[in-house]
Amino acid sequence: MVRKKQRVTAEDLYKYEVLNGCQISPDGKHIIFSLQRVDRKTEKKYSNIWIIPTVDGTVRKFTFGDQVDINPKWSPDGRSIAFLSNRRDEKQFQIFIIPLNGGEAEQLTKQTGKFGDFNWSPDSKKIVFGFSKKDKEQITIEKDEQKKKLGVIYRKFERVFFKEDGGGFVSKEFQHIWVVSIKSGKSKQLTSGNKFDETSPIWSPTGNRILFSSNRSDNPDFKPELIDLFLMNPKTRRFKKIKIPIGIKFGYSFSPDGKWIAYFGREGKANWWKNIGLWIVPTDSSKKAKNLTKNYDINIDSWTINDLNSYPPAPAKWSLTGDEIYFSYGYHGNSILRKISLKTRKSRITDIISEKGVVVAYSFSMNQDQLAYLFADHTNFGQIYIMNMKHKVKKKLTSFNMELFKKKDLGTFEEVWFKGPSGKQLQGWILKPPGFKKNKKYPSILEIHGGPRTQYGNLFMHEFYFLAANGYVVYFCNPRGSTGYGEEHSKEITNNWGTVDYKDIMTWTDYISKKSYIDKKRMGVTGGSYGGYMTNWIIGHTHRFNAAVTQRSVSNLISMWGSSDFNWVIQEEFGGKPPWLSSGILENYWRQSPMKYIKNAKTPTMVIHSENDLRCDIEQGEQVYVALKYLDVDTEFIRFPGEPHGLSRTGRTDKRIARLKHILRWFDKYLK
Repeated sequence: MVRKKQRVTAEDLYKYEVLNGCQISPDGKHIIFSLQRVDRKTEKKYSNIWIIPTVDGTVRKFTFGDQVDINPKWSPDGRSIAFLSNRRDEKQFQIFIIPLNGGEAEQLTKQTGKFGDFNWSPDSKKIVFGFSKKDKEQITIEKDEQKKKLGVIYRKFERVFFKEDGGGFVSKEFQHIWVVSIKSGKSKQLTSGNKFDETSPIWSPTGNRILFSSNRSDNPDFKPELIDLFLMNPKTRRFKKIKIPIGIKFGYSFSPDGKWIAYFGREGKANWWKNIGLWIVPTDSSKKAKNLTKNYDINIDSWTINDLNSYPPAPAKWSLTGDEIYFSYGYHGNSILRKISLKTRKSRITDIISEKGVVVAYSFSMNQDQLAYLFADHTNFGQIYIMNMKHKVKKKLTSFNMELFKKKDLGTFEEVWFKGPSGKQLQGWILKPPGFKKNKKYPSILEIHGGPRTQYGNLFMHEFYFLAANGYVVYFCNPRGSTGYGEEHSKEITNNWGTVDYKDIMTWTDYISKKSYIDKKRMGVTGGSYGGYMTNWIIGHTHRFNAAVTQRSVSNLISMWGSSDFNWVIQEEFGGKPPWLSSGILENYWRQSPMKYIKNAKTPTMVIHSENDLRCDIEQGEQVYVALKYLDVDTEFIRFPGEPHGLSRTGRTDKRIARLKHILRWFDKYLK
């Protein structure tokens, strides 16, 4: 007798083990990564380091205990692993070192504050890291039991950027560059000052220079595009600026001979829509920086929306000969790994991994004969693979969560292309519920992504499978404004939110509503962040949906200015000037604000918002809720104390489950 498969539940979030990182050892014999789990009793999330011998592929745990061990990195000699951990103090991470052959992890640093990125020196004798000290006032309070009991009396800020979603109030101390000796454990601060941050330090191949990024303009908080790259001599602590165009810069690395730097960047300012390119520049600034991907309409950003993992961008990686560079980027709902040749004038691009799914992280052995990578798709949220670069033979090494998924009926996942209102093809996906029957009419839910400059794609979304498991057809697409379809596709909503994006989404809804299995009288809509913005926009412009759930939304662009952790910078998307400068500018913000049209709303709408959302302040959700109450539209306001903007991805598990159940309850009420 065949046992009937189960359906995805909200409580499955407690069972998932989430992989992060994927670093292969220099000799190619081992791969390390961290694995996150949830303790249901305490609601805490723990991570440990795991290791895989590439010869036999036997996966085993390398560090143990109820703590958070993350970001493991091999020493260049392959003998040791450095990682961040809070094993000695739950509220304070430190860098720890553990030998490959086993033994106890040793604490290397004794810092009080917040770590940025860290990297080994080429000789494996030192580690460079970014670090910002904890505020002196906070340290004083924590050392005094009476003051700790009374709490903070007041907060004083002088910087315009004083808060960060998920991180709270920003430290008054700036981030600076430090170096710690592996042998002595002594840390030395290389940069200082109370005006500039220095971040993301890496060593040159010879170890005689350190490259870092910093904005050293006269007013960094008001000139964010003036971030630059600097080369420092760690002995003299003197540094010089690399001559490169203004604009954001990240993901940089040295060529093998140390004479060139590759980095990801966007040239100019106030151009969120513009493609991020792969650039190279000589370290001596003897030649102008060159955008290698200028002639390719691609955006070097591999982020694809999901609700189980965070994917920091992997830096550009040079080939051993220095005539090729590897990079990953988002394209048509996938994240592709490619390499670009510097030999030819046109900089020819070649695919390395291009199947449907997302390359989350990757690394090469020292001689680059083996590639280890973390790959996810719509059936799972990440497994580690290894590829022989000569023969292009791939092998899957892990199978986390697969036993759980074997017991689950996920439904049917379908990718479609449809004609948009502009005449161009748009991409979407349809998730049909388990046990789907063609001759049956189903209720449906339109999901709209945040961003807006990101993409949905071939990647696991627990929320979608949960809704499908409860009998809904779930459908989603990448309207104009999304990434992955070229610069023009992304640009079309600039200073024009709620126009072509709304048309694309409604055309997608029309396409779905014509399906024989869709009940047109039982259609719902939901989305978070920019998806919440579009949900608010939709209920003010059409009554075709029978229910809506707006999450962590934007509703009023006028009050959004200054209340978000994006601060004043949000104006770059809406004409480049603050709303209060003139009546014409004010009207432009108001024209694109869903609150202008809320008087037309009749759709029963649940409002979900986190009370510690510093990206889209909770007042944005409050305005929608109060307006709907005033208009006598059926509504509920679900608030989550202590949670940030990213509740659906990083929130406490019991609250994530409660969120899902509230969404389902609301849709069941009106669509079933």
